Amino acid sequence: MAEQVRAIRTRQTILSAAAKVFEEHGYQAATISQILSEAGVTKGALYFHFQSKEDLALGVLAGQQDERLAPPPRASKVQEIVDAVMLHAHRLQTNPMVRASVRLSLDQQAQGLDRSGPFLQWSQAGLHLLQKAQEQGELLPHVVPSETADVIVGSFAGVQSMSQVVSDYRDLPSRVSSLLRHLLPSVAVPSVLASLDLSEGRGATVYADALKAAEEQELAGAVG
Repeated sequence: MAEQVRAIRTRQTILSAAAKVFEEHGYQAATISQILSEAGVTKGALYFHFQSKEDLALGVLAGQQDERLAPPPRASKVQEIVDAVMLHAHRLQTNPMVRASVRLSLDQQAQGLDRSGPFLQWSQAGLHLLQKAQEQGELLPHVVPSETADVIVGSFAGVQSMSQVVSDYRDLPSRVSSLLRHLLPSVAVPSVLASLDLSEGRGATVYADALKAAEEQELAGAVG
């Protein structure tokens, strides 16, 4: 059991180091030597968990998908979509792994690296919520959920990229709030639109709610 815990910690240390190096240098320029130096582990320990730089990058790309921090369910599925977007913006500001994953997914110099995973996962999650919203009568008649999911994901990618260049993500909540205020009137029915919380602080609120729910679930599991 102790060995398993150590292995998990070592793997996370290596991933965190890789995230920092990838964020600072990009995929192409990053080296295994830099990651080893940052992680403070042996080459053998690294290769026990990851077979190559590509394997490390795929681990970082997967690192932003923390299912424990999913937005809590809401009666309005459009609000749940808003919460998912704002939560991701908050984590992008505060979590190095998420920032590195986003940089990798948008790194056009990362030749040979399959960067499609995060985009496909986010589109699929958005599609699922949009279909539920459609079933509940929250969407305008012309909306095609698969198209709207891709538009939301693509628009967010552009907005976060602009925020990173202009302000190092400091203005990201404001930009994402503006994006949703422009986008959602073409998606949601007026009654739903009027009830949405699109405030800049929404991401931090949802993060706190998700963290509390995850802690309660873990506590219940430990007691059970």
